[in-house]
Amino acid sequence: MARSALLNVMVQSAIKAGKSLSRDFGEVQNLQVSVKGPGDFVSQADLKAEKIVHDELMKARPTYGFLGEEGEEEKGTDGAHRWIVDPLDGTTNFLHGIPQFAVSIALERNGEVVAGVIFNPATDELFTAEKGGGAFLNDRRIRVGARRVLSDCVIGCGVPHLGRGNHGKFLVELRHVMGEVAGVRRFGAAALDLAYVAAGRLDGFWEVGLSPWDMAAGLVIIREAGGFVSDLKGGNDMMDAGTVVAGNELIQKQLVEVTNRPVPTR
Repeated sequence: MARSALLNVMVQSAIKAGKSLSRDFGEVQNLQVSVKGPGDFVSQADLKAEKIVHDELMKARPTYGFLGEEGEEEKGTDGAHRWIVDPLDGTTNFLHGIPQFAVSIALERNGEVVAGVIFNPATDELFTAEKGGGAFLNDRRIRVGARRVLSDCVIGCGVPHLGRGNHGKFLVELRHVMGEVAGVRRFGAAALDLAYVAAGRLDGFWEVGLSPWDMAAGLVIIREAGGFVSDLKGGNDMMDAGTVVAGNELIQKQLVEVTNRPVPTR
């Protein structure tokens, strides 16, 4: 596949940060037995990965803005472009030695995400997309799944954890979805979940309480794979609302309807 200069920069940045994370990931199991625990180590791995991505991207396009999970937003002099970066999506997985985490990099132009890269260094899987150019996994074209009814589908989700989100509301959503689908999965890294929808591994996905860096790259990758995304209400306000529902055209619509059903009366 032919990549633009900008997408090449994004890919190279993700792979470089991924190599750093891979080295640190190899140390996590050893740290599990220490009294202090691996938490501080992982936060440093996260910060180190973001610095690598930041330095690589800003070296290539110093006038662009930068929004990353670990630091304050930088306003670029360009005004039209912004990098949106999660250097370690799936931190809890990483902390526990679970190889389901990723570097996520998106490019936003005039408020629209136009390119995305999601890289899992543990599996060496690289998901990429540019607006109008299709979506790819390790240079192989990918498409969303073709299933037409929820009863045939495996759906991914996020689960709010301790101190985060409305647990009661999620349980209502989950109850409704469970009653309609073949299976529900929670993998723990939203960027990869969205990439899995693009690749047809998941037929759909929904989550609330997300930040822009959790979903930005995944949105363009799904769209370029022929999929559809919306916020939980079916609108186009994913980044501000912090919610996302994804799938092919039919499944995405059905999933919006199911997750918005009212609380059961019994």
